[in-house]
Amino acid sequence: MRREHTPTTAPGPAQSVPGLTQTVPRPAETDTAGVTAVAHPNIALVKYWGKRDEALILPWTDSLSMTLDVFPTTTRIRLEAAAGRDEVTLDGTPATGEAARRVTAFLQLVRERAGSTRRAVVDSRNTVPTGAGLASSASGFAALAVAAAAAYGLELDATGLSRLARRGSGSASRSVFGGFAVWHAGPPSATGAAADAGSYAEPVPAAGLDPALVVAVLDAGPKAVSSREAMRRTVDTSPLYRPWAASSRADLADMRAALGRGDLEAVGEIAERNALGMHATMLAARPAVRYLSPATVTVLDRVLQLRREGIAAYATMDAGPNVKVLCRRADARRVAAAVAETVPAARVLVAGPGPRARLLEETDETDGAAR
Repeated sequence: MRREHTPTTAPGPAQSVPGLTQTVPRPAETDTAGVTAVAHPNIALVKYWGKRDEALILPWTDSLSMTLDVFPTTTRIRLEAAAGRDEVTLDGTPATGEAARRVTAFLQLVRERAGSTRRAVVDSRNTVPTGAGLASSASGFAALAVAAAAAYGLELDATGLSRLARRGSGSASRSVFGGFAVWHAGPPSATGAAADAGSYAEPVPAAGLDPALVVAVLDAGPKAVSSREAMRRTVDTSPLYRPWAASSRADLADMRAALGRGDLEAVGEIAERNALGMHATMLAARPAVRYLSPATVTVLDRVLQLRREGIAAYATMDAGPNVKVLCRRADARRVAAAVAETVPAARVLVAGPGPRARLLEETDETDGAAR
């Protein structure tokens, strides 16, 4: 059986919750038995799009998301004192190229903070399609941050874990938390350590909401244009980017107020307009970045028709063709059936608010569920 260690809510950058902070004794420079962490993807309802600092992964705008209860990533790390390099396996296959580089760079950051030279053996298993706009990097780097911090003996509260996860993937800062979370961009004039300290995620309360997110996977293949390249091109060339960024700040304030009063219709309206605005900035980039496919537009039209039929359903899309539909949990089956009927080839599933990232302690070696 496994026991869960949960790095949980930290109200701010200098606070932690007694008894719930991830605190792991600093191990000696020897091999370790390994630690395992699990994290879930999140879907932004107010989007992050564009970085002002690519090295520190600092965004131009704040963002707000809902962590999902589907598609978890499980990551196991074992340290080896004599190893000459990190070994990274993703979904049973040795990682190569950019994927391996990103994980190794992240591990080196953790080693520098821990004062360690030990290399790591990493085994990460995704259940979310990678590279398809379904936040695989969010769950992946949130799980890696929790596992690596534990393996190397870093003593971090949830805010510190959020900052750390951000260095692997910006959206991973939000997957450290369950439910709704806001990622603070931080002071735009700050640099260096001050900028790093100012950008982290924290939970956002939602009064009385019982939401569901119907996920329509229209194309699970890798994107022709990566999110990273699309962001750069949009920020550098789109005449719509700065107006959208300004409106996104207003959307965030409206979204927090709507969550606070439990107004799902307002939450949905804000999420839909923010996502459509983000895709408009990409279409205006030069050359244009177009993730929306004919099937995407078909689903968007069906969501609009559902609202005309009296169902509170609202669409959002990330960097990809796949559509997520926010609705009440009581309406989720009807919404899912409508989407599936509209695009029979789509994979449609229903998600709810998911849990925070957490460290698993395996006390029974025969239990392989976390691996």
